[in-house]
Amino acid sequence: MMLGTLPEDEQTHLLTDSNQTNVDFPLNKCIHQLFEEQAERTPDAVAAVFEESHLTYRKLNTRANQLADHLKGLGVKPEVLVGICVERSIEMIVGILGILKAGGAYVPLDPSYPQKRLAFMMKDAQVPVLLTQENVLAKLPEQEAEVICLDTNKDIFSKEIAENINSGVGPNNLAYVIYTSGSTGKPKGVMIPHRAIYNHTVWMQKQFPLTEEDKVLQKTPFTFDASVWEFYTPLSVGAQLYIAKHEGHRDNAYLVKLITEQNITVLQMVPSLLRMLLNEKNIENCHSLKYCFCGGETLSIDLQQRFFAKLDAQLINLYGPTEACIDTTFFLCQNKNAQQNIPIGAPIDNAQVYVLDEQMQPVSIGVTGELYIGGTGLARGYLNRPKLTQERFVPNPFTEVPNARLYKTGDLVRSQEEGNLEFIERIDYQVKIRGLRIELGEIEAKLHLYPDLSDAVVIA
Repeated sequence: MMLGTLPEDEQTHLLTDSNQTNVDFPLNKCIHQLFEEQAERTPDAVAAVFEESHLTYRKLNTRANQLADHLKGLGVKPEVLVGICVERSIEMIVGILGILKAGGAYVPLDPSYPQKRLAFMMKDAQVPVLLTQENVLAKLPEQEAEVICLDTNKDIFSKEIAENINSGVGPNNLAYVIYTSGSTGKPKGVMIPHRAIYNHTVWMQKQFPLTEEDKVLQKTPFTFDASVWEFYTPLSVGAQLYIAKHEGHRDNAYLVKLITEQNITVLQMVPSLLRMLLNEKNIENCHSLKYCFCGGETLSIDLQQRFFAKLDAQLINLYGPTEACIDTTFFLCQNKNAQQNIPIGAPIDNAQVYVLDEQMQPVSIGVTGELYIGGTGLARGYLNRPKLTQERFVPNPFTEVPNARLYKTGDLVRSQEEGNLEFIERIDYQVKIRGLRIELGEIEAKLHLYPDLSDAVVIA
């Protein structure tokens, strides 16, 4: 262990005592296997609902198995990336589960993205197969992948497959690759293995338990990593996954109506959208809500107070970069919180957080430093970007675990006396817009391509 300038007892507290998060979980399982086990327990329960359509756990498992069998015939196996470009629908969750069951890793692609961006992602990921829908075909760029329309290629689902697929995939294999904004002008793919999302799902169920009576609203675009837990958490415990209609996540009146009429119990919102939702007529009638998870932006005291004035539910502030599998820290908000700023909280199970100076030495409580993240949730790195991976994922000097790494977040934080972390600001020029990471350098790089511009600066 590196020795810094802090007294030994304070250094031990910051580096070790604050990171006592180790929890055992099965080391040989993948995330889709949690769903398969649940499908055996409650085969006739409703698993997923989209508008007037729904699938039971048995039917969803069967359709995903059928797709997985077809994908395996096309060469999909562990470490093979499969593109999926669909609008929110039943086909979306069938497609994702089918890819995972075949052993592949899914690459979510938003049909609303510009064709050039979609083309870059598909070429960068070298996807041999692309799952889509008939109405999305015209939006796709030219590409060489085998294209399967999940809503019209009915032959894929004609073969009854009762047994789950044995693909040979393991917890260290990739589960998904999500692209985030890149400062060079090109998005970068973050590679997340099964063990990371499995750990997050098990932690979430332990910390915020759901039952078969719960209904989780899936409204986050699936190109945003916060969507991942919306899929797997309910489907691993027998709860219902309610999929919002296309563009429904932007329609507050629709969301209030859906929550009220369908008795939704779990909701996730970025703070800016939560603020607008709380202004919606009849929001006070959403009595069914148990949990509201917030993340992606700073959660203000004012917004917290407005939430508790309108709703009788738990409000949880989440923090975590895509590179650390959705959430790294969490804080359970209190109705009468005397703090000036809402903390981002303490680490989840099997995550470690370190507040370090420019020499990677720990700083005292109350002193601002950069947040470094370690543990089970770390991404493998950036797809096809070994140099950037080496820059951002560095050796962990505070553990004896072989090959352990830390992710250098670029976020400035400080530790509080009670053990929580407080977010201060970014080191670089990255900003969040409705919870989505935007590298201002990416926009500047695009502007520099225009010959009539001598220079460009983007501010937010």
